[in-house]
Amino acid sequence: MTQLEPHIFEFKQPLVLENGAAIRKWQVAFHTFGKLNETLDNVIWVCHALTANSDVFDWWPGMVGPGCLMDTDKYFIICANIPGSCYGTTGPLSINKETGKPWLNDFPLITVRDIVKVLMELRKFLGIKKIHLGIGGSLGGQQILEWAIEEPDLFRFIAPVATNARASAWGIAFNEAQRMALRADESFIEGKVGGGSKGVQAARAIALLSYRNRNTYQNTQTDPDNDKIDNFKASSYQQYQGQKLDRRFNAYSYLTVSKTLDSHNVGRNRGGLELALSKIKAKTIAVGISSDLLFPPDEQKLIADLVPGADYYEIDSFYGHDGFLIEVETLTNILKPIIND
Repeated sequence: MTQLEPHIFEFKQPLVLENGAAIRKWQVAFHTFGKLNETLDNVIWVCHALTANSDVFDWWPGMVGPGCLMDTDKYFIICANIPGSCYGTTGPLSINKETGKPWLNDFPLITVRDIVKVLMELRKFLGIKKIHLGIGGSLGGQQILEWAIEEPDLFRFIAPVATNARASAWGIAFNEAQRMALRADESFIEGKVGGGSKGVQAARAIALLSYRNRNTYQNTQTDPDNDKIDNFKASSYQQYQGQKLDRRFNAYSYLTVSKTLDSHNVGRNRGGLELALSKIKAKTIAVGISSDLLFPPDEQKLIADLVPGADYYEIDSFYGHDGFLIEVETLTNILKPIIND
């Protein structure tokens, strides 16, 4: 499948955010795969995680295409880039219409509920009235839960994977450690357009510890040379991963989307988690990863316990939180029989 440039849709009306701030003019980038059927009900909507983009074919290999879970011969697949990111949707690098300059550190707080507001506007623009499956992992799963509460009659199935109904103190602490790394970079604090390179590298190295686990590192990053005293394989790996993200992402967006993760709480102003999750009507398949340190399985089990008629499945994976991106065959085997009934 050929990689495509995203579609861009520009909204004329201001985007009023949950905290009361407003973005006067904004746009959203999105990719689509497959064809919409005549009854407009063959839609799979993918919500992406923290630093991904709308090209789900690119970052979730094996999930999109003929015969895959997201079968392009059968389904119309759509994924939209979230606000605050740097892949085409309005974010910190965008021009603030009030000042004529990039937002950078002045970009407002975007909550998960704000993201869903954007997705709802895009859905209306595309004329989609029913979604067969809403699926996402991590921050993507948070969006799916929030959306299924906001529009309970929209989805037939939802699959929140390796996610939670409310941001945990553990997760927020990891995110704050990463933001501390960003703010330790003087170029980031000074608000330079290309600032924060060193900070985002350090932040990513911190994040990676939560995406994997001790056993993953022990088995893949232990040096075979027992006599080594410096320049260890694990150190090089952390450096490499930090540099890799720095080449494709942006420090100001990284801070913004990390704050978005912290904001997640479907029970906020809805009477708590139990009442909020009870509003979901979609058949819910909550999927956990056995070795996930960042979003441990108990968080997905809670979702399954509180959403009426929900089921819980667990993937036994070596890869920790990143298992939701890697264990494609197992995830497909869980979901495909259910959504193709």
